[in-house]
Amino acid sequence: MEAYIFPGQGSQFPGMGKDLFDQYEVAKKLFNLANEILGFDLSKIIFEGVKEDLQQTSVTQPAIYVHSVILSKVMGDSFNPDAVAGHSLGEFSALTAAGAIDFESGLKLVAKRAEAMQKACDHEPGTMAAVLGMEDGLVEKICADTEGIVVAANYNCPGQLVISGAVPAIEMACDSLKNAGARRALILPVGGAFHSPLMEPARIELANAIDATSFKTPRCPVYQNVVAKAINDPLEIQKNLIDQLTAPVKWTQSINEMLKAGVTSFIEVGPGKVLQGLVKKISKEANAASAII
Repeated sequence: MEAYIFPGQGSQFPGMGKDLFDQYEVAKKLFNLANEILGFDLSKIIFEGVKEDLQQTSVTQPAIYVHSVILSKVMGDSFNPDAVAGHSLGEFSALTAAGAIDFESGLKLVAKRAEAMQKACDHEPGTMAAVLGMEDGLVEKICADTEGIVVAANYNCPGQLVISGAVPAIEMACDSLKNAGARRALILPVGGAFHSPLMEPARIELANAIDATSFKTPRCPVYQNVVAKAINDPLEIQKNLIDQLTAPVKWTQSINEMLKAGVTSFIEVGPGKVLQGLVKKISKEANAASAII
């Protein structure tokens, strides 16, 4: 069985998708449509901009979504997954590629998500930190024992968990984690406390947009971040997508569930190779590769 996995924020790079734009009519059409929907020239920023241009949340999230979905489209008949999953933002790409939402609706939601997250960051500053070389349970316990808002946010792979929350609480937690034996507890250069209670204003804002969007049954099960289980029901998909902003990304758990279901091969659809690396750390037996067109 084959699962197709879709990357999230951090996988972007300047020039991504230019080869698709130049070679495929559908890619050109969707890039142009994205520019129209967003009201700015996304393709120009991606193709001609520098790294810093792509790091703005309002650009990053639509850029990765558009690139990932276009890649799934140009794969044509060879895009035939038994399951899909996306890491955080990548869940929107996965749902679009699997036919649960159309390209336009997905892009509007991604743009709304980016805008709502930015507003939440401006309203209440927060940050995130990567914790390496420590068991998840111990990280969770130290977070729970730390004063202020600090929670597990991304279960990326065994020994790599990202925490999220208010700046003073993250700083205190990092000190405690290092004292307790973490190999590293490193504050990340991010604009806010994603996948934490500090994203509640963004969750409420995005909920209205998701509720107003038409979702269909996907062509294959979608392993969603919030529950780390295969979901087919459109109403459940919507609920989990709303909850995702304040809940942790259960990536390790999702990959393990797919492995249990019989998935042996993971194909990364989108920029970069981050998810392939995580899959390999979760299971040495699993095959992981980039999508081939």
